[in-house]
Amino acid sequence: MEKSDNPMVGGAAMFASKDIIDNAVNSADHTTLVAAVKAAGLVDTLKGPGPFTVFAPTNAAFAALPDGTVETLLMPENKAMLTKILTSHVVAGKWSANDIVTAAKSSSDGFYHFSAVSGDALSAKVTPSGDVYIFDESGNASKVTIANVNQSNGVIHVIEDVLLPK
Repeated sequence: MEKSDNPMVGGAAMFASKDIIDNAVNSADHTTLVAAVKAAGLVDTLKGPGPFTVFAPTNAAFAALPDGTVETLLMPENKAMLTKILTSHVVAGKWSANDIVTAAKSSSDGFYHFSAVSGDALSAKVTPSGDVYIFDESGNASKVTIANVNQSNGVIHVIEDVLLPK
């Protein structure tokens, strides 16, 4: 099977010629993320030149949060908290899965440590089976389920959990 230049995410082709927002709005698996990005006022940022690496939680990831969490975060009075959570999923630069795997495997502790745009610490680890996990500051791990979804202004890696800053 040949690699597609436009991988499918949430039932929609993700075009490398489109920016992060223009692709994400078409993914049926990322409607909560898109609504959150809009509520936080981050649309223009993520349409900007970047490049950005985005670890994009699915709707199921948001649904797994405690009842009422998403609704509470989307309230205007919680915009600062929502922005902090969302920007903890964004890293400056374009980091392919191979870049992340190489950095993790070459580190002394098996983790690649890096900072999100929010300033929060993230870490990446590769399991013996080759799965990549992204860890938030609390040590919660989220598996990368779809890697290297290239965008005109960066790359998206779909993850199965929401990363939470401390």
